Amino acid sequence: MYLQIFMDQISLMPALAKCRLKGLRNANFEDCNLEYSFLDRVGPEYANLTGASLKYADCTGADFQSAILKRTNLYMAYWPISDEAKSRGIGETHAPFGDYKDEIYSAGLEEVLPQFPVDYRTLEARAAGALPPSVFSHVQSGCGDETTQIRNVEAFGHWGMTPRMMVDCSKRDLSIELFGLKLPSPLFMAPIGVTGMCTQDSHGDLAAARASVLTRVPMMATTLSNDPLETVAATLGDMPGFFQLYVPKDKALAESLIQRAEAAGFKGIVVSLDAPVIGWRPRDLKSMNFPELRGHVMANYTSDPVFQTMLGKAAVTDRKAVVQHWVATFGKELTWADMPWLRSITKLPLILKGICHPDDARRAIDSGADAIYCSNHGGRQANGGIAAIDMLPAVVAASGDTPVLFDSGVRSGTDVVKALAMGARAVGIGRPYVYGLALGGDVGAAHVLKCLLAEADLLMAVNGYPTISDVRAAGVTRQ
Repeated sequence: MYLQIFMDQISLMPALAKCRLKGLRNANFEDCNLEYSFLDRVGPEYANLTGASLKYADCTGADFQSAILKRTNLYMAYWPISDEAKSRGIGETHAPFGDYKDEIYSAGLEEVLPQFPVDYRTLEARAAGALPPSVFSHVQSGCGDETTQIRNVEAFGHWGMTPRMMVDCSKRDLSIELFGLKLPSPLFMAPIGVTGMCTQDSHGDLAAARASVLTRVPMMATTLSNDPLETVAATLGDMPGFFQLYVPKDKALAESLIQRAEAAGFKGIVVSLDAPVIGWRPRDLKSMNFPELRGHVMANYTSDPVFQTMLGKAAVTDRKAVVQHWVATFGKELTWADMPWLRSITKLPLILKGICHPDDARRAIDSGADAIYCSNHGGRQANGGIAAIDMLPAVVAASGDTPVLFDSGVRSGTDVVKALAMGARAVGIGRPYVYGLALGGDVGAAHVLKCLLAEADLLMAVNGYPTISDVRAAGVTRQ
């Protein structure tokens, strides 16, 4: 068995090499002799995250799928099998995501309550107290009177699923294949431009990357970051990630950003189509709360050689000059005539984000897009529109075998399953994981993702859908 275990605010000392483990399913889970080694990446930036690799145990019959260390607040993440483990003939352990519920209940028996909320409403309320008011308001903000943003969330409620009984769902498979990658779940972390500002150290992009590693949920790193994309990619390690691009007016700058993303090891380029300009956001306008104009989340620009050349004599530390040049180049008006150029400058999968009309999906695929990303930017860019989930079925139908990714309004594991039932290949999470970052950094975001996965997994178990194929076959019904 090969697990990666991370402990929050607990130092793993040599005395713990022989740990007394509590098995939730196996009575003989006692006194396992564990070989451990400290993580290479544990350092000053991991002040509250010390970890160890539990490579194997001499209690072969023990059930590692739902294990907790007594009297500790423990977080588990399932890790890819190591070459050493393979040589020993040890296979990868994959616990049902729903077992996170058992971990929480079992920790409660040891008087350990969940450190972070397990529902969105409480999560949002607590994040309001953790984030600076300006950052929280910006994350919350939508376009106009925020009707579309509200509809995005509420629209999930008028779609329902019919349960099927007498189906063996003792084992569920939520894994997907995307661009040749085998991923353990259909979740991904959607790109959010102020992620970097949502942790106390202002390195939220790196915390999000660590949460991705903890949960094996891919991250879409945003152009608007507090850390250069190379640093984010290095933090991801071997965990697949994608790079989201706001295409600048300057083609040389766009090409440089894409080339850097390729060199850093990202697995795909996500081109945002719906932000040539920033939408009308009253929450931000009332307080002139626009982080980029104050010089935040500019690291991918200030670290770029083309942008540095554009600055000329002005130093990258000259915030005013950086902002002025960013304003001048941000937001290229893309047309279909730009697709040959976009397609020519990267060999990576090209994912077009913001497609909501079936005709646009067809044309995107005909023009060389490798995936369609159905999203209305969470209702932040345009108001008065249709809820994103209501537009998903037509986009899926028009896309044929081309993968369709989806985000906008997803707040629960139930929402995730509904989006899958309507044809999404993968489902993006936005505000929930950002609020997790605000409350607990990487561990907080990982907790939120694990809660969503647990809810989705358990819904499939109860409803009689052992696989995502079964979910899609069951479909949804308009209520």
